[in-house]
Amino acid sequence: MQAEQEDRFQEFVRARWSHLVRTAYLLTGDAHHAEDLTQTALAKAYRSWRRVSRSDNPEAYVRRMLVSCNSDRFRKRRVREALTAAPPERAGRDETYAWADERSALLPALAQLPPRQRAVVVMRYWEDLSEAEVAEVLGCSAGTVKSQASKGLAKLRAYPGLAGVMGGSDRSQVSNGGTQR
Repeated sequence: MQAEQEDRFQEFVRARWSHLVRTAYLLTGDAHHAEDLTQTALAKAYRSWRRVSRSDNPEAYVRRMLVSCNSDRFRKRRVREALTAAPPERAGRDETYAWADERSALLPALAQLPPRQRAVVVMRYWEDLSEAEVAEVLGCSAGTVKSQASKGLAKLRAYPGLAGVMGGSDRSQVSNGGTQR
């Protein structure tokens, strides 16, 4: 890779690292898996950075890599992960994941969703992507996004731990980690 291309890649990583890790965290439910997943996706992006940087939206391109790498993780292991009700104790507050502490009620509920539904819910309601954008990222139709979002939201609404988070009688949509839209 030429020095100029490498500089652009490093600038992209510096600018988007925390956002990509946050998305990966919502997909995996684990901070360490999230960082590993982000590093894997960025390693793949680095190898093909010339093509990635020429795309209309390099972040969307890398986000799709992130979702694909997460799907590969499930295909390879076929292991269902269970999140604990409370995060492990930490020596000090890790500001990288401070936002997650405030939305801890959502994580066990997201963990109960199948990987595809979780990806749709995260991309649609956390990342605030349109149905068409989610369909493009996941490589499926907009109808599939709609049905997976509907099923995922129904499961989230039924999850007992989210009753207080979603609040009120109008629980029509979940966005930004469990708040109403």
